[in-house]
Amino acid sequence: MNPTPLPFANDNAPHRSAGDLINDYRARRALEEEERAQRRRVDLEEQRSDLNPPNVRIRAWEKVHGLRMPADSTHPILEVIAGDTRLTLVEVHEEQQARVAVATRRPQKPDEPTAA
Repeated sequence: MNPTPLPFANDNAPHRSAGDLINDYRARRALEEEERAQRRRVDLEEQRSDLNPPNVRIRAWEKVHGLRMPADSTHPILEVIAGDTRLTLVEVHEEQQARVAVATRRPQKPDEPTAA
């Protein structure tokens, strides 16, 4: 009976030293960090771009900071959101009101008349 061959027993690939592995790890980590930094730059540009409407800019701000815009219209973070997104406080309040309207809107049944 022949013994079971060990995995990679016939592996003719050159073996890598610990130094090579460490250098590869460092290079990979540096590349990952650069990719994260680039994504953050893109996200920040999206939150500030005059080409984007207020709702897109605010969603981008929320994504960058990992926060949701509060529903409280007097919350002090709203001024920060306005500044970071290059919006006016009025525009931020309008987006708040739009979100509240969507959240409180109840689905209408097909045979139910709409209020005018």
